[in-house]
Amino acid sequence: METKIEERFLQLVNIMDELRAKCPWDRKQTIHTLRTMTIEELYELIDAVDKENWQDIKEESGDILLHLLFYTKIASEKKEYNLEDVLQTIIDKMIKRHPHIYGNVSVNDEEDVKKNWQKIKSEEGKKSLLSGVPNALPSVVKAARIQEKAKQAGFEWEHKNDVWNKVEEELQELKEAEIKNEQEELEEEFGDVLFSLINYARFLNIDADAALEKCNKKFMQRFQLMELYAGNDNKLLTNMSLTEMDVLWNKAKAETRKDKNG
Repeated sequence: METKIEERFLQLVNIMDELRAKCPWDRKQTIHTLRTMTIEELYELIDAVDKENWQDIKEESGDILLHLLFYTKIASEKKEYNLEDVLQTIIDKMIKRHPHIYGNVSVNDEEDVKKNWQKIKSEEGKKSLLSGVPNALPSVVKAARIQEKAKQAGFEWEHKNDVWNKVEEELQELKEAEIKNEQEELEEEFGDVLFSLINYARFLNIDADAALEKCNKKFMQRFQLMELYAGNDNKLLTNMSLTEMDVLWNKAKAETRKDKNG
């Protein structure tokens, strides 16, 4: 089994080498031209994960692996690092950051693991707990990661009710900013509301980003049903009143709930 895996991996590495040497498109790529495509591939993988489509997860995982080899190939051409360096770096990191597996450290649960992980990162010279949060993360995901990092330092609400009280406090501040009608303050207070709601989601063990995406898909499904219902009556939503559209919305809502309950 291991031999076959090694053979397939080396075959892919060789393909990457051949493409870089012989294909005009592959020869032209840089780490900067790959960046956008890599982000797209990551989102395609996430979409497959959300759908639990294992066939697509397998395919998109392969695409991501190819991209990682592409970056490594370019780096090796520039004499920055090679594939062996990449593999050795992650091997060393995993062994060092899991002393409860590869050393004599004892842990009781996943929270202990996270604390040890952060402690080791600090010892490696990380200046801030938040330094491991990528700037390019989508805002909702970034907010959750920031809060999780702060929690590792003990900067965390003790009770769920305290978090909800904070949500209500931020909502009130948003309403007060609306009365003042100062756009910059409105934006700031609105951001505070979102940040506090994401924090509350963590206390409910909800992935805020995943929950919002499910809401997006639900709205799109119902809106497209509204368009279908209107079309069946030879109408366009743009020519209908809000009251008429509300009737179609409730019909679509009932239909999607019926499909869900099966």
